[in-house]
Amino acid sequence: MTSRNFLTIDDFDTYGKTILVRVDLNSPMDPQGNILDDMRIRSHIATLKDLEDAKVVLLAHQSRPGKKDFTTMKPHAQLMSKYLGKQVLYVDDIFGTYAKTRIASMENGDVILLENVRFYSEESLERTPAEQARTFPVTKLAPFVDIFLNDAFAVSHRSHLSVVGFTEVLPTGAGRVMERELVSLDRGVKGGERPTIFVLGGAKVDDSLRVAENVLVKGGADRVLLTGVVANVALAASGVDIGKVNLDFIKSQGYEDQIEKAKGLLEKFNDKIGLPRDVALNDNKKRIEVPVSELNSDSLPINDIGLESIVNFTSEIESAKTVVLNGPAGVSEIDDFALGTHEIIRAATRSEFSIIGGGHISAEVDHLGLAHRFSHISTGGGALIDYLSGEKLPGVEALRTAAKRYQEAKKL
Repeated sequence: MTSRNFLTIDDFDTYGKTILVRVDLNSPMDPQGNILDDMRIRSHIATLKDLEDAKVVLLAHQSRPGKKDFTTMKPHAQLMSKYLGKQVLYVDDIFGTYAKTRIASMENGDVILLENVRFYSEESLERTPAEQARTFPVTKLAPFVDIFLNDAFAVSHRSHLSVVGFTEVLPTGAGRVMERELVSLDRGVKGGERPTIFVLGGAKVDDSLRVAENVLVKGGADRVLLTGVVANVALAASGVDIGKVNLDFIKSQGYEDQIEKAKGLLEKFNDKIGLPRDVALNDNKKRIEVPVSELNSDSLPINDIGLESIVNFTSEIESAKTVVLNGPAGVSEIDDFALGTHEIIRAATRSEFSIIGGGHISAEVDHLGLAHRFSHISTGGGALIDYLSGEKLPGVEALRTAAKRYQEAKKL
C-alpha cells in the first residue's frame, strides 16, 4: 500500500497476471477515419511499458453514438502498436465469446484492445459502482482478469460501466496517467510550494469561476489571475463598461448570471484576484491597445489582454513556485491576439512546478514546442475542471474505495 489513498501499479505483483486497463484513447478524427491528434494514445505508453511482464487487456471508447467519429478502435490499436514497438491486437468484441477466447489465450507481454465500449448501449448510463458491477460486461469479463487499472482520468468524472464497475470485483489501482494526474493536480489544488498562482482564461466562464472559488475558499491559491472571457465578466462585475458587443457575447453564451457570481468573488477575495489593466481590441483583425478605464459602450471586441497586463501577469507568474494554467488569455487562433496566451505560457515554464489544463491552451503549448518545459499537462477536460473545482470524481472515488477494501483484506 502506498502512502496515497489509492493503489498504483507498484502495489501489485503483475508478473503473469491478466490486467484489464481502462484507457482514454478518444481522439479527433477526420471523415476518412484517420486520427488527427494521438496525444492521448501516446500518454498511455508509460503504463503499458510498466506492464510488459503481464497480459494486458485494454478498454477504451471513441466518441459517442450519433457523432460522425463514433467508430471502431482499430486505428487506435494500429497507432498504439507503432508507439509501443509491438503489436497491439484489435479485437472487435467487448465481452462476448470471441473477446473471452482471445483473453484466455494470451501470453505474457501480449496486449489486446477490445472494441469501443460505447458500442454497448449501457456503457454510458450513470449508475453506482455496485450497480455497474452487476452488468453483463463486468460479470462476463471479470473471471478472466486478475487486476483492474483505471488509467483514464479524462472520463473519471463519469460513473460509467468501464470506469467504476470492475472496481467492485477486482483488485484495483491507478495506471501511470491517472497517478500523475492525481499527484500533480493535488499539488496544484492544495497549494504546493508557495506562492501558488492560478491563471484562468478561455470562454467557459462558469468553469473558471467554479475553480477560482474552490481554490480561494480552501486556500490552495495565493493569487488567481483572470484572462479571456472570464476576465471580461469580472471586469463587468467590477463596474467597468466593457462595451455592448462584449456584453452581448457574454449573454449569447448564457453567462450573464455569472457577472453576479464574479461580483461576489471580487468582494470576498479582491486582494487575491488579478484583473487586466488594459486589453487588446479587435479592429478588423488589427490589435488596438486600450486601458480598461477607457472602455465604453461602443468598444470593439476584446480579444486579448493588453501589454501592461501581460507584463504584470508574467512577472507574478515567474515569481510563483507553483502555477496552474487553464484556458487561453485571448483569441489565440488569430496571430495578433495570441500574444497574451503565449507570454503567459512562457512565463509559466520558468516557475518551479507548472500545470497546464487541456483544450486550447494545451494546443498552444504544443504549437510553441514547450510541452517538455511543463511539469504536468493534464489529459482531462470536464474531469479536470470538476477536480479543480473540488468535486468528487466517481472514477477517483472508486479507486479510493477499492484501496481501502484491498488494505482491509490484506489485514485478514
